[in-house]
Amino acid sequence: MPDRLIVYRNRADAGTRLADAFGSPPGSPVVLAIPRGGVVVGAAVAERLGAPLDVIVVRKLGVPSQPELAMGALGEGGTLVVYEEALRAAGVTSDAFDAVWRAEEVELERRIAAYRRGRTRIALEGRPVIVVDDGVATGSSAQAACQVAWALGASLVTLGTPVGPPDVDRRFEGIAEVVCPLRPASFSAIGDSYLDFSPTSDAEVLAVLAGRPGPAP
Repeated sequence: MPDRLIVYRNRADAGTRLADAFGSPPGSPVVLAIPRGGVVVGAAVAERLGAPLDVIVVRKLGVPSQPELAMGALGEGGTLVVYEEALRAAGVTSDAFDAVWRAEEVELERRIAAYRRGRTRIALEGRPVIVVDDGVATGSSAQAACQVAWALGASLVTLGTPVGPPDVDRRFEGIAEVVCPLRPASFSAIGDSYLDFSPTSDAEVLAVLAGRPGPAP
């Protein structure tokens, strides 16, 4: 087993260094962080780029027999993204799809209520968006978030992640541009690149969001 490749002290350090990799992003981007760990990274990116920060709350819709395999994604505002090819390949019936959809819709609304606390999401229509997570492994959650950002009207979607597999660009081809400064050849786990990769709590997410400016006009 190879030694751990520790590059980032913690998520805040990773966010600062990820922001440096962006240089000068086009337009006036909105940073959308994927809870939970992505919010700490996203806050550092937003601060360095002078961009507004928001969360992007999504739920992957997993194939009933293979929950890790995405057949779609559900996001705020009733946004539904369906992966028709995955549905056909898995032979998922409309009733089975609806059952997963309804169950995930309940969890989505719970998370929206927990993280937003009445805050209105930032409008994305016509704006470039940077979707941020603390790392990409399979990429399914980040892919879902990017698809939802497009569906909500983003003019450009970029995925920003401190670490990912060597083929991360291929995984997001046609979905988002990718800024990923660390792509270990022996990639096995996101946490291998962090000295501190302890879980991020809901309380920490709320504290980070409370410290950021509200939605931009």
